[in-house]
Amino acid sequence: MRVVVQRVSSASVTIDGVQTAAIDTGLLVLVGIEESDAEEDAAWLSAKISGLRIFGDENGIMNFSLKDIDAGIIVVSQFTLHALTKKGNRPSYIKAARPEKAIPLYQYFIDQLEAGLGKRPGTGIFGADMKVALINDGPVTILMDSKNKS
Repeated sequence: MRVVVQRVSSASVTIDGVQTAAIDTGLLVLVGIEESDAEEDAAWLSAKISGLRIFGDENGIMNFSLKDIDAGIIVVSQFTLHALTKKGNRPSYIKAARPEKAIPLYQYFIDQLEAGLGKRPGTGIFGADMKVALINDGPVTILMDSKNKS
């Protein structure tokens, strides 16, 4: 699994003109699932994200996690995180998991985040045409891949 974690001062997801999630300070997490991913990948990433200390303390040092400041989180499925761009100009998404595999793992990831944070993340709808708005704070943007846990 690949994620892009963005620290935001606000973020929202809108589908067909209806807002499905909105937060102020917190994290926007874009999630890409590939065929070889499993529940262990989702569990590892959710634990890392829950404890990621990227929010400033009273001195502006990144010492606080999402849990420490009781901030919001939105999770959005993003199969394009697995785009292959080596050949030609049209990205290939052959490594991205098919919906029958990806949807249950996406839901499991959200459930794991909820268990770790004590609150349900806001979400979009898997596979929908979503309009994601955000104000990146910092900017702080972190890439993580469960295949590269070092």
